Amino acid sequence: MKKFKSKGKNYLKGALIGAINGFFGAGGGLACVPLLMKMGFERKDAHANAVAVIFPITLVSAVNYLCRGYVTLEQSLVYLPGGIAGALVGTYIMKKISPRLIKKIFAIFMIWAGWRLIFG
Repeated sequence: MKKFKSKGKNYLKGALIGAINGFFGAGGGLACVPLLMKMGFERKDAHANAVAVIFPITLVSAVNYLCRGYVTLEQSLVYLPGGIAGALVGTYIMKKISPRLIKKIFAIFMIWAGWRLIFG
């Protein structure tokens, strides 16, 4: 992996990812994966690190939304068991499949997400 020369640029990239995630409520990972790959991460490592980066950002966004009254804890908790199960399954599957297949699945997901944002 390449050495990161400019901390300032990395802070700006992190701010962009956080802003996307905070503004849209999701999507920071979609921006994070390509940025991490551009910085020299292998595909599987970029996906894994994107999750590690997005988790605290999402936590901050969630607390902010809760404190401002945009969402209640009761509304959110209904999705937590399925989300945890899906995260465990996704982590297990990612170890088993090739980076090429991950690339295709990620591309399909990005197209689907874009379609939903435009037409959904």
